[in-house]
Order: sequence, then structure tokens, then C-alpha cells
Amino acid sequence: MKTYTILEIGTNSIKFFVTGIANDHIKVFEDSNNISRLGEGLYKTGNISEDAIKRNIDALRGFLDISKKYNPGQVITVGTMGLRTAKNAQEFIEKVKNELGLEIKVLTGEDEARFSYLAAISAIAVDDKDILVFDTGGGSTEFIYGKGDKLKERFSLNIGAVQPTEKYLRSDPVTDQEWEKCNAVIRGFLKENLLDRKVDRIVGIGGTVTSMGAIKHHIQKYDAEKIQGSQLTLVEVQGQIAMFREKTIEQRKEIIGLQPKRADVILAGAAIVMNILLLNHKEHFFLSDRGLRHGIIFDQMISLNKQSGSQQEMKMIRTLLSLIQILEVA
Repeated sequence: MKTYTILEIGTNSIKFFVTGIANDHIKVFEDSNNISRLGEGLYKTGNISEDAIKRNIDALRGFLDISKKYNPGQVITVGTMGLRTAKNAQEFIEKVKNELGLEIKVLTGEDEARFSYLAAISAIAVDDKDILVFDTGGGSTEFIYGKGDKLKERFSLNIGAVQPTEKYLRSDPVTDQEWEKCNAVIRGFLKENLLDRKVDRIVGIGGTVTSMGAIKHHIQKYDAEKIQGSQLTLVEVQGQIAMFREKTIEQRKEIIGLQPKRADVILAGAAIVMNILLLNHKEHFFLSDRGLRHGIIFDQMISLNKQSGSQQEMKMIRTLLSLIQILEVA
């Protein structure tokens, strides 16, 4: 069994994933995250703060210490929106390399979209449907359009949960005026930048939607099986937004299913989700617990199988994705 450690450095959190692959079978050893806020204050200064650099290096060090007991054959470290945009991103990358020996690959928006699609389409019966997969992160939202097993278009928009929170939602609890301004900006940005495409099904991935799913299901201890493949309706999304608006950040931390470190940014994240549904005229979407880290593993599986030819790629991916249904957690 070849073992991999994946460290996914996002604007809001670091995802930690340790898994082994043998004979087209996947065993998961670790799957957790640390809301380490790399992008805290980024939109104001354009730089990652010294506190954020230290906090994230400490989080990475802790994950590396855990992963050593699995003796990983490869450690894959990737960065997303925060490291694409920060003026001092290279400083952080070099410090991580010098202190931890990790080489960070900063993914393009298209890289993120591809990996996310590979992971997400296993959550639903894709058949020959037109699908939109979205991933709302701290600094950006990825959009992937496909038809059945085929990717058609993919792109990343520079809007996530952190910047609107810091720029517009400054009161605690937020005022009606702050909310209305924030929501109007999000809706206007998405309306201007989203593709006008037919969409039969929408799948949401990432921390924002899985948190909202956990709130719906009243999950005190996170349970991926309850999230995977379930649905959130537009009415439920709007109900959660109303709840977030009336509570202080400290009160939100008491909501069952919501990670306390996500309490301040969840309202803006939910607003993005709501407007994606409204602009696509959909009354619900599917939730997928799988994300970028799973897509990276599937990509590794493709490489290990050494299959070639573009016509065969998505067929093989689909076969590999079905294996996740029997994920074995050590």
C-alpha cells in the first residue's frame, strides 16, 4: 500500500488527509482540518500577517507530526486562493520550506476546479445531466460545469466567505443595513460573472456547505456519512441565514453542527450559497463531503494505473470514484 499525506492550505483552513492506495482500494487514516485563517486581514493589506504565518506553520507542523506514524511515501502540499493573491505569498512558501521541508504547489483556479469535480460527482447519479459543482472557500468560489462524466467548463471567482465578512459584516450581531449591502454585493458579483448555462443538478462541496449540512442534521460530532449525498433546500438555506443574522458570533458558536472557528464567516458563506441557488433557479442542492483532497488522490490513482487517452480518462475516473463508497477508515 502506498500512503499519501495531503495538506491543503486554504484561505480559511488547512485540510489534512492521510490515505493509502492498494489494488484500487482506498483506506483513510486521517481526515481533519484546522481553521487557521491564513487570509485573515488579507483583503485590507494584500499581505499574509506575521501572526497568520506563524499560526499556519504551527498547524502544518502539528499535522506533519501526526502523519509521521503512517510513514507516508509522498507528502503533497497545495495552496489555493490565499496563496494565489497575497503579495508576500512567496515569503510564506519559503518559510514553510525552510522550517518544515514542505514544497507548496500553488494551484490555479482551474486546478482546483478539476480536482473538486473529480471528487464531487460521485455524490450523485450523474447520468446524462447538466451539473454544476461549486466550492465556497474562504477566499474564492470554484465553479465546475459538466454533463454526466464530462467536464465542460471550470473557473474560479474571487469571492469567498472571508472578504465580505471583513468588509461589510462588522457589527455583532450584524445590522440589517450591513446584511443588505453584503448580500447585494455578492448577488451582483455572481450575476455578472456566472455563466448562463442550463443546470439540472447542483452539488456543493467544502466547509461552508458541510457546516450548513451539519446544522441541518444537528450533528454534534461531525459525521461524513450523514452529510454525503443529502440535500439542502433554498428554504433551509434562507432559514439558516435568518438564524445567523440574529445571533452574535458567540451565540453562533453554540449552534449544533457549526465549528466555532467558522462562526464569524458562515453568514457570508451562506449568502453565496443562497445566491447560487437563486441565480440558477433551483430549490435545492446536493451536499458532498468530498473535496479537493479527494480529487488529488483520485488523480494519483489515475497516474498509478497509467491509463492513457483522453477518451478513457473520465470513464476510468468514474470507476475510481465508485470506490470511495467503501472508504475504510482505520
